Amino acid sequence: MVAGVIFDFDGVIVDSHAAHMKAWKAFLLTKGKAFNDAELSFVREGAKREEILRRFLGELTPEQIASYGVEKDKLFQASARELKLVPGFTEFLLQLDSAVLPSAVATSGSRSRVEQTLQAFNIRDRFQALIAAEDVARGKPDPDLFLLAAQALQIEPSRILVCEDAVAGVLAAKSAGMKCVGIAANGRESLLKQAGADLVVKDFAHTNLNDVRCLFA
Repeated sequence: MVAGVIFDFDGVIVDSHAAHMKAWKAFLLTKGKAFNDAELSFVREGAKREEILRRFLGELTPEQIASYGVEKDKLFQASARELKLVPGFTEFLLQLDSAVLPSAVATSGSRSRVEQTLQAFNIRDRFQALIAAEDVARGKPDPDLFLLAAQALQIEPSRILVCEDAVAGVLAAKSAGMKCVGIAANGRESLLKQAGADLVVKDFAHTNLNDVRCLFA
């Protein structure tokens, strides 16, 4: 039986991909680099920020990575008022509360950005743990983010459900020995299924806790 839930952040809790693309485009332009949406699609795949920076700007020093990360986050915050929760997410959280199921956030995003956004939606206290990019050496598809979250929740991986919207995230969840629901708001159903998602839905308005429990039967 499912004993806990781990949520990715961007695209799963908050519909933030458009704001991210806008911020990354603007940031890279300040470095003399112009990329279209197709070329920037990598930023949606759950990679850590330093991996994204190196992909588009080449080898960087730790100091550059830290400085550039701050610059990019400032550009993202300029669009923060445009952010919305993924449809049905609040209602799904209420179902978890009713079932007394603990939950955590495990994200490749920076802790400060994620904490700030969760606070803005008044839902930070709904999660028993938050594991962010700073907590692991390797990002998704490595399972470390999810395994750390499982440790924080004190729940065996096999009893945990992960909610993810990126192929790398689904691969990480399955590698961790967890069940995974793919959130496919942007027509990525087949990709998430191919990656191994146990169930794929458009958003949380299209699933409920009973659907999830069936995965553990």
